[in-house]
Amino acid sequence: MSTTTTRLPNRFHSAVESWRERFLPDYQFLIDNWEKYFPKDERFELVAHRECGMCGIIECGEEEGKPKYTKACDMKPQQASHLLGAVKAQASTEFGSIQQHQLTLARAQSEQDQFWVLRMMAEELRHGYQMLHLLLEDDWSNVSDQSGEEMVEEILQMRTGSHTLGAFNIDFDSFVDNIVFCALIDRVGKYQLTMQKVSAYQPMAESMPQMLREEAFHLATGVVPMRRWAEESAKGEPFVTMEILQKHINKWLPRGVEMFGDERGGGTNVRYGLKPMKNGEAQSDYYDECDKVVRDLNLRYIRARDEKLDHKAAREVLRRMTEGGETVDGVGRPEDLISTPDKRFFRRRGMHAWELVGADGETFEDVEEYIRHLVRNLPEQYTAGRDFKGYIDLLRKVHAGELDGGAASREMPNLRHVGGVCPCSKSVRWVQEDANGSVAV
Repeated sequence: MSTTTTRLPNRFHSAVESWRERFLPDYQFLIDNWEKYFPKDERFELVAHRECGMCGIIECGEEEGKPKYTKACDMKPQQASHLLGAVKAQASTEFGSIQQHQLTLARAQSEQDQFWVLRMMAEELRHGYQMLHLLLEDDWSNVSDQSGEEMVEEILQMRTGSHTLGAFNIDFDSFVDNIVFCALIDRVGKYQLTMQKVSAYQPMAESMPQMLREEAFHLATGVVPMRRWAEESAKGEPFVTMEILQKHINKWLPRGVEMFGDERGGGTNVRYGLKPMKNGEAQSDYYDECDKVVRDLNLRYIRARDEKLDHKAAREVLRRMTEGGETVDGVGRPEDLISTPDKRFFRRRGMHAWELVGADGETFEDVEEYIRHLVRNLPEQYTAGRDFKGYIDLLRKVHAGELDGGAASREMPNLRHVGGVCPCSKSVRWVQEDANGSVAV
């Protein structure tokens, strides 16, 4: 199949370029060194891609077999509204990811790791650009009071703390966050893009193939360094140990699980032909895939500890350590390995939100004991930050009966538009209301 490329109208393209200058200041350095690090790959270009020749028939849902929609105005209002929400959320995540990665990009131990993350950030910029293309190319007035220009402005004004999905509102504390985020959170992106590839909305489906090709590189940006760190940790290197990897997996996997939405939902998107799987099904597949990533890291650790072991022998050692709880000479103790935290651990959304479930599935009666468990099992830099404090404050209120779980899950900063700074429109800024409705700038 071939692809077509399109640039946004100049004023919007310039707005994204201005955004890039602020949040991706190393972009030109990446372009200048592209052939050095990626000599076999076509040089990056900020354009929207559309795949030609894709299936034009709705592939799932109650309209399966009918022609796909090419205009939002031809869809049912509820269907178009769900679609619009997905496009805006996707755009938010792409731009939000760049803002997070920029915080700790300079802290990479390896120049190659740094350039891989930098390329990933540029491609995330293109993914956000792709979603803005969908917003501006069509007429959404039947399901939104906002113009395309206003939607673009809103998205470009989002900052860490005001993005649509919780995983993109957490500050990075070290370069380990950059890497583990790519391995786990970008893996959610792979699932979402794969599901949206069959969307009943043809422009959305045609936007996915190039994004998926780029997403494969993003996963490698996370997994390859994690494999190297596991092997180095096995040989006694102190830089990124298995314990550090475990704590960062504990930090990010719960957020990844939540990105699929409540486990009991997703039927509406399937019915409308926007996705082929409900939330719980996709979430379960994702969790199992993350478990395979963890298993691979453990096997690499074991083989680095005892280089005489072939893959089959290493699998048997892993079984003895994880299932039998054995300490194996030349390899170590079961606690030296990493594990996938329980799916209910450290949840703030979905059916297991605010439950006191530990990393290994153990349950707690006392909220303060659970908090101590979290502190032992999460990165120290993270537990000293605002996201963890916000979670603990709400957890205490839920278990004291002061707040119900649903309200706690919705308790996020209430940001509203009051005027601002986007090059594509009038400037805007954002304010947060306190509980009394007063404005804090």
